[in-house]
Amino acid sequence: MKTLFALLVLSSFVAMSTAAEPARKDVLKLAARVADWQLAHMDGAQGISTFSEETRAPRSWQKGAFWVGMTHLADVSGEQRFADAIVAQGRANGWTLGRRTYHADDHVIGQSYLWAASHGAGADAIAPLRATFDAILAKPPIVHLSFVIPQVGYDSTECLRRWCWCDALFMAPPAWLELSKQTGDQRYLNFAMSEFWAATDFLYDPAEKLYFRDSRFFERRDAKGRKLFWSRGNGWVFAGIANMLEDLPADHPDRLRLENLYRQMAAKLKAIQKPDGYWAPSLLGAEGSPPESSGTGFYVYGFAWGVNHKLLEAAEYGPTIRSGWDALTRAVAKDGRLGWVQQVSDRPETVNESDTQFYGVGAFLLAASAVASLE
Repeated sequence: MKTLFALLVLSSFVAMSTAAEPARKDVLKLAARVADWQLAHMDGAQGISTFSEETRAPRSWQKGAFWVGMTHLADVSGEQRFADAIVAQGRANGWTLGRRTYHADDHVIGQSYLWAASHGAGADAIAPLRATFDAILAKPPIVHLSFVIPQVGYDSTECLRRWCWCDALFMAPPAWLELSKQTGDQRYLNFAMSEFWAATDFLYDPAEKLYFRDSRFFERRDAKGRKLFWSRGNGWVFAGIANMLEDLPADHPDRLRLENLYRQMAAKLKAIQKPDGYWAPSLLGAEGSPPESSGTGFYVYGFAWGVNHKLLEAAEYGPTIRSGWDALTRAVAKDGRLGWVQQVSDRPETVNESDTQFYGVGAFLLAASAVASLE
């Protein structure tokens, strides 16, 4: 009798555990709805309160981040229409990057070209990207990483020629590593790792296990005296590290160091997740904060990627992933429009339910693809 009772209890526990895991088909169904809504609104300004010419530009970092998410969804879902859309946008762009040779924001669109090259588009898809990166290697930037905006304006900030702001660690390094993998040219890998560690040594706070957005925030504090760590900024980094680890060879001398950095961030981010499943726009200032789906999307992706690749324990991080994914699903309207996306910024700011953005959708699709892949 005791044995029967134990078996009943165990079977009930297994059933509850299984029920708590997001069902792959449901995750992919929701991801497809979100992707289809965004594909139908690539030129519209619905919900994008900071809509600008840069937002509209087909090679912008906003759209580039969306296409990165689409590559993951295409791989996991197997839906041909998503693969076709990725290749079509690359061809429409002539496989070219943004106009700024050194600026990481103009490199992120190249990640979708690299995907296309390995999915039938061929070497032509990465020829302009490779030419740009070769030009950088021929004349690497020699500037300090201090973020000093001159009077003539933000875009003339000298350090933007390097990775002096944390967002850049999502935009550029994965493209350099993937190009090295596809071409066999170690120079791309070596440059990326050197610049990544330079940025990390400068921006990473070893006490808090988080990244400052840039050097302007080293001394800034909130009203309660806490350091300002921007959620999406750290989301860019956490997702970027996962994407770098995807292509960094297992025997590379930097592999262990990068894995340790990833685990440090994971432990910190797990500890500061809000009870509602989201992360606060200002990571250390959760009280009274609104939902925010772009940072949360990147974190859910990073955690689920780590579990899928055996770098994080499922038992420890599973609840964090489930809570985060549940939060993300609540941000999706019936028509597939993702809300609660903090608009273009470089710091924590207000967020409204109606706010959406291309990069927020990209983060959501990354999260969905990784969550759907959980065993």
